[in-house]
Amino acid sequence: MPQTPHVEKHFTAGSTVRDIVIGMSDGLTVPFALAAGLSGAVATTAVIVTAGLAEIAAGSIAMGLGGYLAAKSDAEHYARERARERAEIREKPLEEEAEIYEVFHKYGLTPEESEPVVTALRNRPEAWIDFMMRFELGLERPDRGRALRSALTIASSYVAGGFIPLAPYFFTSAPKAGLWMSVMTTLLALLAFGNVKGRFTGTPPARSALQTTLIGGLAAAAAFLIARLVST
Repeated sequence: MPQTPHVEKHFTAGSTVRDIVIGMSDGLTVPFALAAGLSGAVATTAVIVTAGLAEIAAGSIAMGLGGYLAAKSDAEHYARERARERAEIREKPLEEEAEIYEVFHKYGLTPEESEPVVTALRNRPEAWIDFMMRFELGLERPDRGRALRSALTIASSYVAGGFIPLAPYFFTSAPKAGLWMSVMTTLLALLAFGNVKGRFTGTPPARSALQTTLIGGLAAAAAFLIARLVST
């Protein structure tokens, strides 16, 4: 009787989702707080829109650059550690073999059970280095295109998120009316974003939606109140 092949489905786009979450969450929150603060200071909608666009441009560039530098730093760290492991395997092979036994001991394997793997790795230096990088140091080989992709993903997510709280001010000449439309639009967007984020990250969607909305709402309320206090 034919059996259905066992196919495992694992989520493998964690780094991309993380970048989207970073960009979108800041994009929704920071321009929202800025626009709310300017509305509290009774600024004209032209000023709010101009400041909002400038903030979105500056914020997306800064966030994207931060993502690029972080990814480049990870790649450089991996390269340095790999070079160090290569030198240690060449210069201190017995100590490195002992570290393999120690790794397998953590999984409950005896030295006798580990010996065939140690022998095989001894004859495959690059595989030996890969093993040590993964199981001794906990480092995965970084994707060569990760830095640029991370920068573009974070920056574009920031722009997409930033236009949501700013868009209502394009359609009204009254800052207060724009503020209330922005509040409603952004809170709905935060709820939806938090829900989706929870589904991808494994957090209960309802809790994730509530946390995201609460943080964004508190940031905007603080900016609005400070602006009102300063302007009075």
